[in-house]
Amino acid sequence: MKELKGKSVIINEHELMRREKSNREYLMKLSNDNLLINYKLEAGRYSGRGLTEDAHNGWESPVCQLRGHFLGHWLSAAAMHYEKTGDRELIAKAEVIIDELEECQKDNGGQWVGPIPEKYLYWIANGKAVWAPQYNIHKIFMGLVDMFLYAGNQKALDVADHFADWFVEWSGKYSRAKFDDILDVETGGMLEVWAELLKSTGKEKYNLLLERYYRSRLFQPLLDGKDPLTNMHANTTIPEVLGCARAYEVTGEEKWMEIVKAYWNCAVTERGSLATGGQTAGEVWMPKMKMKDRFGDKNQEHCTVYNMMRVAEFLFRHTGDPTYLQYMEYNLYNGIMAQAYYQEYHLTGNKHNNKETGLLTYFLPMKAGLHKDWSGETDSFFCCHGTMVQANAAFNRNIYYQDKNDIYICQYFNSELKATIDGVEIGIIQRQDNMSGSMMDSSNTAGVHGVNDITSLHENMPQYRKYDYVVHLTSQKEFAIDFRIPDWIMSEAIIYVNGTIHGKSTDSSMFYKILREWTEGDSVTIILPIGIRFLPLPEDENLGAFRYGPEVLAGICEEERILIVEKGDVALEVTMENEREWGSWRYFFKTVNQNPAIQLRRIRDIGYEPFQVYFRVKRIQAEAK
Repeated sequence: MKELKGKSVIINEHELMRREKSNREYLMKLSNDNLLINYKLEAGRYSGRGLTEDAHNGWESPVCQLRGHFLGHWLSAAAMHYEKTGDRELIAKAEVIIDELEECQKDNGGQWVGPIPEKYLYWIANGKAVWAPQYNIHKIFMGLVDMFLYAGNQKALDVADHFADWFVEWSGKYSRAKFDDILDVETGGMLEVWAELLKSTGKEKYNLLLERYYRSRLFQPLLDGKDPLTNMHANTTIPEVLGCARAYEVTGEEKWMEIVKAYWNCAVTERGSLATGGQTAGEVWMPKMKMKDRFGDKNQEHCTVYNMMRVAEFLFRHTGDPTYLQYMEYNLYNGIMAQAYYQEYHLTGNKHNNKETGLLTYFLPMKAGLHKDWSGETDSFFCCHGTMVQANAAFNRNIYYQDKNDIYICQYFNSELKATIDGVEIGIIQRQDNMSGSMMDSSNTAGVHGVNDITSLHENMPQYRKYDYVVHLTSQKEFAIDFRIPDWIMSEAIIYVNGTIHGKSTDSSMFYKILREWTEGDSVTIILPIGIRFLPLPEDENLGAFRYGPEVLAGICEEERILIVEKGDVALEVTMENEREWGSWRYFFKTVNQNPAIQLRRIRDIGYEPFQVYFRVKRIQAEAK
């Protein structure tokens, strides 16, 4: 199955477009000098008596052992954005950076191009403590490779290829047992780099590196059905498994696929997930199906969300199982969109001193009464800074896929697709009908006040999502359009073709297929019933979270609140309020019977307020009427 992306998919979803725009502005705002300083320092190409006032701090400080990691992420994000948009200004900035990296490599002797000294790698071999040098190095390797893959920059590939020679020589100095000790110190995605370079160059040295970087101490227990993950650092192993995924695609060797499947089974299927989709606390995997004792200030690290979504995407592409897409949807709304590029969801009269925006929060706390801890643009540069710029670089990915004569609709966002089937050009326009009946976007007299029947037909927020698709093609063609049925629907999804019911489905384990001969202008409508669900933890039915469709609701609570509810469906305790403003439906919620009432928002709309995701429920018998 092939992912359709790049210029073949256009995003029209306002919220995703806003995030992409903010991300692009952030990439451009960071100066080349500050991005490159640690590389230039290492190569002896920087001179001066101090740093500039806008110098990057935190993990990018020249005194941090992980310095320089962010530039690799920056290059990857720039390349992904360029593949989508053809943005010449951004790619020109990236090309200047690569030119300087080439000069750094020359001054380092023709191989090394890292922002840290080579001796860090010898230190880990000798057992001396140093902070994850291979994790760091992987980032610049991957940035260079992505610049070649997505932007066609041959110089970037050449720099990476010469850099790899250093690792061939270094890794060859150790026995298998000794190098296994080295691999126990976080290697990041080095395995993925070697697989990508094998694919791009065909050089035998990368097969050698794949063999050397095979981490049997992790992979074999997974293959044996054991659990090597509980209480282990999560984002150490996820990139390693992404390396296995890419190695499978490049070599075709089944052993790599078996590792990825075993990892998913251990990390997700048997472990379970929070309502948000996240699974970590304190940067480590929580115990299987036991989460309530881990609620705290460091749940759901952003890096793990992004990287596990990549694992899910790989498995979907090779299995066609929409379960992986559902996992991605939950993590997109309640992770990627909840932890970066926050913009306040305005409520007039809600006066506060908080900022209206937020850049990035490392974690998403699950302990009641805590809040998101937003980082600044240049003061921290922790690991999630890197996955943030990649996650928000190109939201047109993962929406559409193609397998021969089947087009798969995998996520529901306003967008346009261009594809080709047997030489016939196919276009599909996806648009959500919000059923608001009005285009009025303000309270002034310039608003559009067209009179129509929709405004009275839908007096309140419709209890279903409606998505319309129009097919355009150069000639009649038989092919299939396959629709993912979300597992959050409240009742049957209904599918119409050209205004006539085609069928219904509640089966989220398979796609709903429409195979027919399509003609220009044919239309499809899918109705997805939506509502509020209460999702208890697997180990405690009285401790759970609320989710509206795919989006987790968080209560604005300065301290933990216990819900007193009558026996029955706990979801009935939450209702919508303030649902309409001018021409738009709004997403505000509150409890019905608590004193005082608890206000709830979609978790991506929570900014600086203290909040609560999981509520303990005390059930009481309803009083006789």
